[in-house]
Amino acid sequence: MLSIFSISTIIIIISTIMMLIASILSKKSFYDREKNSPFECGFDPKCSARMPFSLHFFLIAIIFLIFDVEIALLLPVIIIMKYSNLTIWLTTTMFFLLILLIGLYHEWNQGALEWTS
Repeated sequence: MLSIFSISTIIIIISTIMMLIASILSKKSFYDREKNSPFECGFDPKCSARMPFSLHFFLIAIIFLIFDVEIALLLPVIIIMKYSNLTIWLTTTMFFLLILLIGLYHEWNQGALEWTS
């Protein structure tokens, strides 16, 4: 028990020292306005290098990822059906699908699925 404690303490100390050394060595000590500005053939940039990002597109992408993960969670349900009690399996699956449908209805009701407004 004592050896596990001493080994874990040594590992924590070594990792802390490594992180401190890495953070000290990675700091830039010289900041130059010209080096930090975007380079555009020697001229000053005409517009901002950042394009405006559509928040609505981001929300659609997040909703897609959430429902994609939920579909991935539904795939093993078919395989589990052979090995479990049918009533428990049916109750659990219907409850999970009900939660998904309530979430889909809520997103639809809030207008998050409308691409153009």
